[in-house]
Amino acid sequence: MKKTQFTKLLSSAFCIVLIAAMALFTVGCNDNTANDLVSSAVTNADSQTEVKVLGSGATQFEFTVVDASGRETKFQVSTDKTTVGDALLDTGLIAGEDGAYGLYVKTVNGITLDFEKDGMYWAFYVNGEYAMSGVDETEIKSGEAYTFKAEK
Repeated sequence: MKKTQFTKLLSSAFCIVLIAAMALFTVGCNDNTANDLVSSAVTNADSQTEVKVLGSGATQFEFTVVDASGRETKFQVSTDKTTVGDALLDTGLIAGEDGAYGLYVKTVNGITLDFEKDGMYWAFYVNGEYAMSGVDETEIKSGEAYTFKAEK
C-alpha cells in the first residue's frame, strides 16, 4: 500500500517538474525582445531560405545572388535611391568600374568574376528575365525582383 502511494507521489512530482520545464521552455521561445525585432536576417517559412535585410529607406526590393556553384543568397534591400545600381552600390553588394556602356559589375556579394581570366561574368536579371538595361540605369519598381547570376 505504501509503495503505491509513494509511486503516485513520485509520478505527481515528476508531472509537476515536467509541466514547469515546459512552461519555462515556452516562455523562452516566445520572448520577443527588441533585438529579435531588429533582426538583420529573416527566415522565409515557405522556402526555409535566409533573407538578409540591408540598408534603410522608404523603398524595398528583393535582390538575389546566384554564385558560380548555383547557390542563392537572398536580400531585402531598403533604400531611398532611385536605381537598382545606386542602391546596391550604397549597401556594398556590388562593385565595378565605369565602362562605355555604364557600370561594369565585377564583384557581387564579395565574389569577384573576371571574364578575361575565368570566362565568367555577372548577368543582371529583372523578374527572372535578362535585363534590357544596365543595373545603373534600371529604376527600382515596386514588386520587381532583381538578380545577379554568375554565368559563363
